[in-house]
Amino acid sequence: MASTETRPAPLPTGLPGIPGLFDPPFVADPFPTLAALRSTSPVHFDPGTGLWLVSRYADVRSVLLDPGTYLPDNAQHSVTPLPVRVLRILARAGFSLPPALANNRGADHAGLRRLVMRFFNAERVAAAVPMVEQTAAEMLSGPRSRYAAGDRCDLAAEYARLLPCRVMMRLLGIDGVSASTLATWSDAALELFYGHPPAGRQLHLAEQVGAFHQWLTAQVSSAAAADGLIGGLRRHRKPDGTPLDAATAVAVCFFVFIAGQSTTGQLISTALLRAVSDPRVWSRVAVEDGFAEAWVEEILRREPPVTTWRRVTARETELSGVRLPAGAQLLLMLMGTGSDPEMFGDPEQLCPHRENIRHHLAFGAGRHRCLGASLARTEAAVALRAAARALPDAALVEPGTQPPMLGLLSFRAPLQVVVHRHSGR
Repeated sequence: MASTETRPAPLPTGLPGIPGLFDPPFVADPFPTLAALRSTSPVHFDPGTGLWLVSRYADVRSVLLDPGTYLPDNAQHSVTPLPVRVLRILARAGFSLPPALANNRGADHAGLRRLVMRFFNAERVAAAVPMVEQTAAEMLSGPRSRYAAGDRCDLAAEYARLLPCRVMMRLLGIDGVSASTLATWSDAALELFYGHPPAGRQLHLAEQVGAFHQWLTAQVSSAAAADGLIGGLRRHRKPDGTPLDAATAVAVCFFVFIAGQSTTGQLISTALLRAVSDPRVWSRVAVEDGFAEAWVEEILRREPPVTTWRRVTARETELSGVRLPAGAQLLLMLMGTGSDPEMFGDPEQLCPHRENIRHHLAFGAGRHRCLGASLARTEAAVALRAAARALPDAALVEPGTQPPMLGLLSFRAPLQVVVHRHSGR
């Protein structure tokens, strides 16, 4: 049943003729706005959100590499103020997220990163490739049968959304909960904290987030949690030798579970959509060594799942000729940096194997660079290749039509990639 609740008014950017960051035109096609920001106002105050939008590659990279001036404290703050009723729901669930990873500038940050990185380093990811391939094959069996019979299938909802969750559960030794439940909880957290939902929707999302937090707390507190990430967190010691507190351990898991599966699923959905839109690309993905990896890299540059990230100034400073006061809230337009012509030639074109492709900022840079970059790259390439091989001659059911998009402040991806067998190929 459709909701009759009024959605909050769109948030303007303050640029004449430019849509707000949550407006449907921006969500559908953010590139004109990003280009306008880069060329006319690269450090631009957005009155709708109270954020300073930083859009040029050089500026964003300099911010990420200067954690003393630009602090990560606001990285996980709620974009839309949470009303009292929502806060009460979260309080009843015992919800608390002390600084742990993305928003942590404390002395314990480096040790926590090293701990988590043990589960996502290149050696472990390489060893996990057969498991990822097996999981992808299992998940494609149903869509493949329906596809062969002439039916349509939604590769975003049925495949991309749940594959990373199943892989992560196997990597980290998580059981006792379904992948669908974990994905639902993760999606709810992203929407609650990075979205612009109406008040009634916030209440529903808060219930989901509270359930997620309670489940994580139970896992961290369980005597059986001796292995995997949770076991490692329970054995971890802070720089002063004291055990890691349960609240911080839960905060680490909260961030890792969301980053390790929701954003990777979004990357896979976008890579699938852009590849299946071009029959030549779809064919090359299936048969050409290294092409899936190169395609994923270009998607990361042009349409990364994490489109923005936040920082706050520790003191008054200057960026690209603009004076920023202490406490200024910055929104780093990661997606815009991948299309900066000062850095990438022909940025609007997807050019696999471009010379400087690894220089994009989709995973950030510096001390807070994404811990799961290797896994995300590998998993997306495996998922893309497996789908192209399982569904040859696939085509979008509605070619040339923009599917519904996830449009949060920091996350963007197609919610549907509906394909069928194209008999004309």
